Amino acid sequence: MPTAIAVTGADLALPPHDERTLPAVVLPDLDKQPLDQALSAVQSLLDQHGHLIVVYSQAAPHAVERRLHTIRGLLESDRIALFRPELPPLGLAVLARQLRQLASCDLSPGVLASAGRLLTHYIHAGALLGSVARLDRVPVPLKSHAKSWVPGSQFAVLAHPEPQLVKIGPGATLAGPEFGTWMQVAKGQLQSDWVTATLAKQWSVQGLRETALPAESAVWWETGKLVEFAAYLPDLSVLYQLVTSVRQGSCHWCGIDVIGDRCVFCSATAPVPPVHENQLPAG
Repeated sequence: MPTAIAVTGADLALPPHDERTLPAVVLPDLDKQPLDQALSAVQSLLDQHGHLIVVYSQAAPHAVERRLHTIRGLLESDRIALFRPELPPLGLAVLARQLRQLASCDLSPGVLASAGRLLTHYIHAGALLGSVARLDRVPVPLKSHAKSWVPGSQFAVLAHPEPQLVKIGPGATLAGPEFGTWMQVAKGQLQSDWVTATLAKQWSVQGLRETALPAESAVWWETGKLVEFAAYLPDLSVLYQLVTSVRQGSCHWCGIDVIGDRCVFCSATAPVPPVHENQLPAG
């Protein structure tokens, strides 16, 4: 069976992008259900799929993160990867769907888990906000804070890959991807079509998809008055080519195939090459 890709809420399990996209495993209410019940559910997933990759948001309750680490520790399993990227919730849901697409391919569990870090760089995630007064995840100039108290002010914010913030007005734009993307949009309590009518056109997106706003988005952005968006690579063939074009290696600790310098399953980092005598600096 393919590696299981899990999220911590049903609103982070986006509809499939193609017929090969595997269903997401949803691990809901981890901080509320009995520990033995959560342990049993995760053990069953490992028995069925061999490996489990859990993608969860930095806006998830601390109790959820503690429960995930507790489960991993009690099961003493290096077959569970916990991945918490610096993406807003909608961008994270998009990334989880990309991993679900790749899970249908011939990638090993370690390479698939490592692919999360790689693909994060190709996601442009942000939001249109009615206020940035409480926003602390993106640098906000003092002037913008002051303007946020003016009734009717709106701000376009890009959280990833490079922070940007502009006040909505004539000619307002955000620097976007330099490659073809689709855009996922989730509308909260803010009434505006700027993202779908203006930003999508400026970024020349090739397709739009709308979904319900994840519950954790209001926590991440510090306001429910928002329209969240994420531009991403939709095609499985492109995603697969990106991942397989990166040099692969083996984790020196657990032996699993990985890309990059850190194993997502056992958390071991690549050892620092020894410094030979003839490489020592002079003096």
